[in-house]
Amino acid sequence: MNELMVVRDAVLQWLAYGLTKASWWQVLVYTLVVTHFTILSVTIFLHRSQAHRALDLHPLPAHFFRFWLWMTTGMVTKQWVAIHRKHHAKCETEEDPHSPQTRGIKTVLLQGAELYRAEAKVQETLKKYGHNTPDDWIERNVYTRHSALGISLMLIINVALFGALGLSVWAIQMLWIPINAAGIINGIGHYWGYRNFEAPDASTNVSPWGLVIGGEELHNNHHTYPTSAKFSIKPFEFDIGWGYIRALEMLGLAKVRKTAPQMKLGAVKAVADGKTLEAIIANRYEVMARYGKELKRACATELDHLKAQGAQNTAKWAELRLAKRWLHRDEDKIPSAVKPQMERAISASPALAQLVAMREELRQLWTRTNVSAEQLVLDLQAWCRRAEDSGIAALQDFSRKLRAVHA
Repeated sequence: MNELMVVRDAVLQWLAYGLTKASWWQVLVYTLVVTHFTILSVTIFLHRSQAHRALDLHPLPAHFFRFWLWMTTGMVTKQWVAIHRKHHAKCETEEDPHSPQTRGIKTVLLQGAELYRAEAKVQETLKKYGHNTPDDWIERNVYTRHSALGISLMLIINVALFGALGLSVWAIQMLWIPINAAGIINGIGHYWGYRNFEAPDASTNVSPWGLVIGGEELHNNHHTYPTSAKFSIKPFEFDIGWGYIRALEMLGLAKVRKTAPQMKLGAVKAVADGKTLEAIIANRYEVMARYGKELKRACATELDHLKAQGAQNTAKWAELRLAKRWLHRDEDKIPSAVKPQMERAISASPALAQLVAMREELRQLWTRTNVSAEQLVLDLQAWCRRAEDSGIAALQDFSRKLRAVHA
């Protein structure tokens, strides 16, 4: 009887504390560490390395990430990569697997994992977008065929380590990617946040500090430069995933293939030339972002003039305030409800009207594909002359900056 009681007590103690007898804060630290590894596996391996080929990984970390994802998510590399590539190819359209712009933010936030599983069953998606992903023996016979086995092993390990509390740890692990990736990034990252660049979709940066989701918070930056291994662009932004990539690179375990271009300003050339044109096209998103700032500055100048005249409560004041908020955005990103007021603000200001018109002319330097490089250089030179002869300070300053851009 005593022996049975000893066994019973041992079992109860194991169920209560597991093999480690860890305290609550030790279990918390473990949970944070393992979920962090999962986020890194997604952002470094699945996203940057596999989906976009922004870096090459040594087989050692590559296979660790594959194994870890099998244990903690059950996701199959080919499926994840194919769905993500289709998201970029069909972004914000009805064919986008998880756009809140077409499916609604509530659907993507609450049913993101279901959207992923549904698209993973579409063989056409896997065939068209899932190329060049791992296809070795272990991928075919273990990670893909027995995708549920890994998460089952993770459950056993967690319960063995922490007893009944291990069930909660495992539940958090299973929810971590559906909430953070499927919900926050695919949902909020295309719905709410700030934008550095007018990418041709609704992508936003959720936070300038990419710590919780491995740098994936900088989603607008990523959609602007999808093949960049580094997601942070502005000096105030931080991408922890990039920090780990640099560490792997210094250890010889990774090789970065591409990062976003950095616009550099040198001496102002007397006349823009072919090299200037090449540098402008390479940095076109940054060029347009800076032009947007000039538009906002011009609106602010107009508002200052109205304020000096004591016209803060007029319709013109309200329209200019709207223009300052929205004029730097591309036309298709401006809410239709404010467009009439914007148009009145522009028509009432010759300076704003010229700034808007010349923005579209500048954009044609890289959108026209049926024009020779020599003609584009002449167009750039003509654009700069008109800008500097306009008498508009914002245009004059911007033209000089364009003539200073170099690769």
